[in-house]
Amino acid sequence: MTKNKENKTIKVLSTQGSELGQMNLEGSVFGVEPNIHVMYLALKRQLNNARAGLACTKTRAEVSGGGKKPWKQKGTGRARAGSLRSPLFRGGGVIFGPKPRSYETTLPQKARKLALKSALSAKFDIITVVKDFSEITEAKTKAMVKVLNDLGAKGKTLIIADLNADENKNLALSARNIPSVKLLLPSNLNVKDLVEADTIIATESAINSITERLAK
Repeated sequence: MTKNKENKTIKVLSTQGSELGQMNLEGSVFGVEPNIHVMYLALKRQLNNARAGLACTKTRAEVSGGGKKPWKQKGTGRARAGSLRSPLFRGGGVIFGPKPRSYETTLPQKARKLALKSALSAKFDIITVVKDFSEITEAKTKAMVKVLNDLGAKGKTLIIADLNADENKNLALSARNIPSVKLLLPSNLNVKDLVEADTIIATESAINSITERLAK
């Protein structure tokens, strides 16, 4: 059974790195004991569901040719054969080869929520909360690089924000040319991106949205 910890407090920063205030984080979302097994199951589900499953080979019934018996049954000294499309011959069919299939797996909603809570709690120390990205007044990569430097972002950076909000209107265009940055809507939060991130930057509204979704 997962034990909830007490609520946590985190600083709210501007994109220039100055402290604007503090906000309380729900202990039931950001302070649980990480359940590694459930996180593994959620990650496995995500990777499986992303697979296309389009690999396909032809059986001996599907390859072309092979209608005529290649040589007579007896007297040639060769093994008997009925068709050159047999898997024994070059160009023949494939035995038990792959066919298009779905790799989709399921996981109960409660388990998926627990996996997200576990990932958020395990990564709590690398989470930075900003008020918003309204200080990025023009869509330029240079402006985004300055913000990342001011916030001390390192390595793979995951930014969680509502990209359609007016205060974040220049965020997507400013960050799209930076290979180490990935943008994510709060509604698309997933275990894989959280686990892979070295730095997580989230807006205050995104944190509230995630809390409202997972605290139920």
